[in-house]
Amino acid sequence: MQQGALSKIFPLRTPHDTWLFIAPHDDDLIIGCGLLLQAAKDAGINTDSVIVSDGSMGYCTKEQKKNIGKIRKNETCAAFQLLGLKEPVWLDYPDTRLSLYSGRYPAKKKDSCAVMGFSGLQNSLTYFMRKSCPSRIFVPAGTDLHPDHKTVHAETMISLFHSQGQIWPELGEPLAFCPEVYESAVYCDFASSPDIKLETDSRALEKKLSAIKAWASQAQIESLVNNIRKSGAVEYFRTFPFNLYAPDHYRKIF
Repeated sequence: MQQGALSKIFPLRTPHDTWLFIAPHDDDLIIGCGLLLQAAKDAGINTDSVIVSDGSMGYCTKEQKKNIGKIRKNETCAAFQLLGLKEPVWLDYPDTRLSLYSGRYPAKKKDSCAVMGFSGLQNSLTYFMRKSCPSRIFVPAGTDLHPDHKTVHAETMISLFHSQGQIWPELGEPLAFCPEVYESAVYCDFASSPDIKLETDSRALEKKLSAIKAWASQAQIESLVNNIRKSGAVEYFRTFPFNLYAPDHYRKIF
């Protein structure tokens, strides 16, 4: 269990650490990691954010239906500006259908998700991992209720494997070392107890809540926001064990 100052919980792994935040949807980032993103910025840590879906299914009124994707992007930019964060990268895969875009495949003409002639979540995530060269990766838990969250978690893990190897060289140089991986919670509790507690202050909490309010179109997240407000200036994370299989791990059992 770890808690306390950011430098104690997450000591620097390189002289110039970069943390990569991967989110299925735009508001997932601030709901799960709004305090952590602020703390990282204050500590001088570079943060890169990738939003996987286009948000096109997140409309709550008939009037929003045709242009909700654009509305949400504008809201996201406002939220990130309020927190002083760099603008995120959007991969623009179709919202609520991310499972259909698992893997890697040749891109079709006018495919907005294409990178180096290929598309698919593993292609995109491997590319951005190699581009970012993160020391730590944060992603919503794979046991979350939303199917898009399950898909992004699974594709993040296999992409982390790909990003360290020689496969698909056109996507960049392999990572020099394996980033640490952490899960955040968005829609439901963790599958098992978190091992990291980040506690900040009321000022940071109010900024987080103000940033979430920027997503005025997302009326359906009100219950989540109420829980955040009641809980105070605290966020929890779970270290995800990214361990490659080795038979020696089990030798002592027999």
